[in-house]
Amino acid sequence: MIKRLRIFAVAGLLAVIPALHAQQFPMYSQYIMNGFLLNPSYAGSDYYTTVGLTVREQWLNFPEAPSTYAATFQTRILNDSYITKSTAVRKRIDRPTKGGRVGLGGYLFSDHNGIMHRTGLQMAYAYHLPVGIDRQLSFGLSLSAYQYFVDINGAVMPDDVSDDFLNNYDQVVYIPDANFGVSYMTRRYYAGFSMTNLFRGAFMIGNGGENGHSELGHYFLTGGVKFYAGTDWVIEPSVMLKSSDMIFKSVQLDLTGRVYYKEDYWLGLSYRTGDAVILLAGLKVDRFYVGYAFDFTFSEIRSYTYGTHELTFLARFGDNPRRYRWINKY
Repeated sequence: MIKRLRIFAVAGLLAVIPALHAQQFPMYSQYIMNGFLLNPSYAGSDYYTTVGLTVREQWLNFPEAPSTYAATFQTRILNDSYITKSTAVRKRIDRPTKGGRVGLGGYLFSDHNGIMHRTGLQMAYAYHLPVGIDRQLSFGLSLSAYQYFVDINGAVMPDDVSDDFLNNYDQVVYIPDANFGVSYMTRRYYAGFSMTNLFRGAFMIGNGGENGHSELGHYFLTGGVKFYAGTDWVIEPSVMLKSSDMIFKSVQLDLTGRVYYKEDYWLGLSYRTGDAVILLAGLKVDRFYVGYAFDFTFSEIRSYTYGTHELTFLARFGDNPRRYRWINKY
């Protein structure tokens, strides 16, 4: 029975390969919690050093279901500077402080989708510009390199299945690429735009069969606003619009609402058009953050799976007098 399920799963994946091309970039339900995964301009945006781990297991109990693992690191490069103050007796005092506009980050990722696997790393550079007292405009650029592996030997297929893609495509290729992002933050609201695969896989390495590259550019538009209800409660609606070069076939919208209590606990609900309703929950303990998401799938596959689970762990280190204390994306 298990072998038969694997046959149907792989055959189904082969039947929808054109659709999978529109979803080459990993999907994340907790895009608010670790926006750096989607937008390189978030690297060091809050002046903290942050390390994180995200694990996403999609369609549990379904053979060859997608899964994603990502380990991230980001920080702000701080420079020594001085501020000058005048005292009541007209004495000028120079006091050291910290400042800096450059953010750096990177992450390792491993993404599996049926017989297709992507494993690689990404390094990001961000530049942050203060705009007024409580506003920040950020730009980010990242370079990535990953291995694209088609596991033909691991597939179980009927003898009469023949596919030009599998027969002619190199099983292992290496693809360098780049991503770009921009974001704007204030105390009350934030917005960001990013695009991936700027080179569209044009510099594919190991393409012995001289196959045409099939990497697509992906686009992410995010935004949110915070409403402060007293001293303990914060309500945060947000939205993410994502698409690819196949714009009319791959547009998807995530509508999310989260409620925070004392910035230490939160609950949320998200709706992804044509796909799922997502339950979000999380907590903060000292400098550690843990977030969990469960996707209730709408499609017919829901009869064969326990749902999709996503777990995110973050740890933030460091503090300094020049940090924008009004920024708290988590």
